[in-house]
Amino acid sequence: MRRVRRTINRVLVGLTGVVLLGTGALALFGGLGLPAKWHLRLPAHWPWSRPDDVLLPAHRRTHWTGQGWFWPLVILVLAVFVLLVLWWLLAQFRRHRLDEILVDSGDGEGALLRGRALKDVLAAETEALDGVDRAGVLLTGRRSTPRIRAVLALAPHADPGTVVRRLSDEALDRARRSAGLDHLPADVRLRAVKHRPERVS
Repeated sequence: MRRVRRTINRVLVGLTGVVLLGTGALALFGGLGLPAKWHLRLPAHWPWSRPDDVLLPAHRRTHWTGQGWFWPLVILVLAVFVLLVLWWLLAQFRRHRLDEILVDSGDGEGALLRGRALKDVLAAETEALDGVDRAGVLLTGRRSTPRIRAVLALAPHADPGTVVRRLSDEALDRARRSAGLDHLPADVRLRAVKHRPERVS
């Protein structure tokens, strides 16, 4: 799925770039009046051959508007386009998440472990550490070489060095061994939990 999404992204970006570049070149070509300056003979249907040309002449804009099917078709095309753009945007937000992890089962075939299950367990074990108020965990990377991104909200009494060391030695080490991984790199960010100052009497 990730390869398909990556291919679709490249094709869409490439086509968009070609269309924008070609449209901009044609508009600039005609807007500067280069055909007349260079004494070029262009076909009659050539767009933007003079600086006063418009994108769509009036007779082309209103040619089909009197037909009953025109506006429903326009609305349908625009709706499909909007849905495709929304799907693409949602795919970009989800592309960094790793849904599955490839686990070495010892038989040469391997098994797939749900990334959400490992993430939830790791988040729960991290929040159980002394000094951790909340923990957000995200799996990234590839199925065979996953990576951990964690954001920890530390309690006021927490010692950051101790929290990071216990996270590495306990929660991350158990996650690595349970998934049968040789390495499980982690990018950990720490934040302090804001709290109201205590009144001393």
